[in-house]
Amino acid sequence: MLFELLYPLRHKAPWLGGLNVLRYIPFRAVAATITAMLMSFLMSPWFIRELQKKQIGQVVREDEAAHHQVKRGTPTMGGALVILCLLVPTILWADPHNVFVWSTAAVTAGYGVIGYLDDYLKINQKSSAGLAGRYKLIGQFLVGGAALAYVFIPHAGLPQDWLSVRFHLAIPFVAFSKHPIVLPGWLYGSFALICVVGMSNGVNLTDGADGLAIGPVIVNALAYLVIAYLTGAVFSGIVLAKYLSAIGPETREALSKPEVMFSVARYLDIPALSPASELTIYCGAMIGAGVGFLWFNSFPASVFMGDVGALSLGGGIGMLAVLTKSELLSLILGGIFVLEAGSSALQTSYFKLTRRLTGEGKRLFLRAPFHHHLEKKGWPETKIVVRFWIISILLALVSIAQLKVR
Repeated sequence: MLFELLYPLRHKAPWLGGLNVLRYIPFRAVAATITAMLMSFLMSPWFIRELQKKQIGQVVREDEAAHHQVKRGTPTMGGALVILCLLVPTILWADPHNVFVWSTAAVTAGYGVIGYLDDYLKINQKSSAGLAGRYKLIGQFLVGGAALAYVFIPHAGLPQDWLSVRFHLAIPFVAFSKHPIVLPGWLYGSFALICVVGMSNGVNLTDGADGLAIGPVIVNALAYLVIAYLTGAVFSGIVLAKYLSAIGPETREALSKPEVMFSVARYLDIPALSPASELTIYCGAMIGAGVGFLWFNSFPASVFMGDVGALSLGGGIGMLAVLTKSELLSLILGGIFVLEAGSSALQTSYFKLTRRLTGEGKRLFLRAPFHHHLEKKGWPETKIVVRFWIISILLALVSIAQLKVR
């Protein structure tokens, strides 16, 4: 919005020339991060008080550990404010004509509505059951499917560089142009939708301890910020020649031609997608909103995210993976979320299989998802949280490194 309103004014008067800075995506990404963080810091105390007044508190199952029982009644649904602090800066600072930004924002908002219904039912019914799992999944598939259809089905708003590779699968550590894998549209679309829904539920399952989910979310957003910017970064040869002092005069002259453009993505041999760079602003807003929320969600938490926040943030991360062609990379980058979701799936499958074979269900883990298994083993909550953060940072570094190691 601000980009659309203010950038055209840069030539109206000499003193408005500074508005030219809005053309630079890194500036707008930083601005979105700061805006989201300030919104979160300023609004969270009031928001937490309102949650307390309305008695919107966490519902804890009776079989939970003692250190979880003390969290009963702690304000929840704080993710609603996280969504607000994420979407408002995105709308303010991103290019309003970018279809990638709008589709990602739509999934974030849509999954937030599904999470809100789940949280509302939990609080209203004084039960941890909430919205039935099948209805939650149906809603996720419908919202995610509509958003993905918008960016996969050709129309005038989609750039050609995206249309030409939208069904291509990028393999981590493998050159994109030399080893292309093209899937049928129905297969790739199904895979992309599973990626979005799976990441959403992975973040939701991770959200079981103070600061446990939001830390890896921030780390993932930071990594996708780098990936999205590099995927869409294109520089004119004039700009490049200006900063490459070591090149000879003939090369400088060749680069200085107006028609010469330099794509960072093609240099790194990753998918070159011009609209992906605007997702940098969304990532910056997610980082700012996440840091602001972490200030109040760190141990001992003053507010919990709830499904309204976890499902929406996970859905946003899933869309970032699809729209930057990082679907397979997300298995590494979002390894914490994959571990949590995978442990729950394995626990359920193993229990059903052993009950069918032996008549008595057995468990692979003491409890799922995996962070609960570690709690049962005697790990303190803060140790689990910090170590999951460390692992998430390590996985992010590996994911960034693969951009060059190909």
